[in-house]
Amino acid sequence: MAVTGVLPWHHSTWQQLVRLADSGRLPHALLISGAHGVGKQQLAEALIARALCAAPSEQACGQCHSCAMLASGYHPDLLRVSPEEGKRQIRIDPIRDVNRFVSQTAQQGGYRVIVISPAEAMNVAAANALLKSLEEPGDKTLFILLSDVPSRTLPTIRSRCQQWPLASVAFEACKGWLTQHLGGDEAHFWWRVSGGLPLLAVELAAPDERALRHQIHDCFEQLVRGAEPVSEAARLDRQAIDAILWYGIAWLEDLIRLGLSGEQSVLHNPDLVPLYRQAVKNGRVQDWFRLLDYAREQRRLFAVGANPNPQLVLEAWLVRWSALLRS
Repeated sequence: MAVTGVLPWHHSTWQQLVRLADSGRLPHALLISGAHGVGKQQLAEALIARALCAAPSEQACGQCHSCAMLASGYHPDLLRVSPEEGKRQIRIDPIRDVNRFVSQTAQQGGYRVIVISPAEAMNVAAANALLKSLEEPGDKTLFILLSDVPSRTLPTIRSRCQQWPLASVAFEACKGWLTQHLGGDEAHFWWRVSGGLPLLAVELAAPDERALRHQIHDCFEQLVRGAEPVSEAARLDRQAIDAILWYGIAWLEDLIRLGLSGEQSVLHNPDLVPLYRQAVKNGRVQDWFRLLDYAREQRRLFAVGANPNPQLVLEAWLVRWSALLRS
């Protein structure tokens, strides 16, 4: 039976969570992790609704007063914590609010649910402040921590949560869903481009994202033809730096796969084979690994709020690409 809000490829995971809840063995803290686009938020929302519901069965009933409050956008026994608008970090003050919330009695007599997303956004002070509540949460308290990169959370946080990693999704498991959203002709292509992340596949297939991908591809083709990398960097929108680095990382990973195996079937971006072959011919695998490390580190710095200059990052990165493409 389909469960409202739970994506088709997560039904097995959902059944496990329901069995734990019904047997009274649901942990007080869950760390649900997986790459952006795998659908962890949808799984979490279904679990939040079921935990707060007064009469849950396979899922939240959708009819009780508690479900009605949740649907209205406010529930007194639900606290969500995420970075403030325009910020990348979760600081200590919202976590102090969490600690006060945990010490109170649930107004509806059921669970108190705390959602922290993304968990890796907590700075060290915030994460340390959360430890006591994670250790002594009290009855009927459920922490749901969501994370794209769980290794960036403190080990002391991870060790106090039961971890639920969500892997990339096989095409057959999401084929029907993707076909419904993208059409049969495009579903498999964008699934490959996304690396098996269905929601991301839909995002990448949107017109603006297609245009950005095409622009970046054109930029790299110009570099192969001898274009000046600083000028090419100026053509790219520095506000899209995270997406540009994401594409570059995905393409570098493809390059390395092709360089090591020679097999096109392992590529996420099969339409870029001509560019890859030019790059593989001109560069060494160890050079691509170094460039990959650089891109990942720059993207990590943006994620943690270090705020390097986007234009300088773009220029430096394309200069490195250019040197390898022409070597």
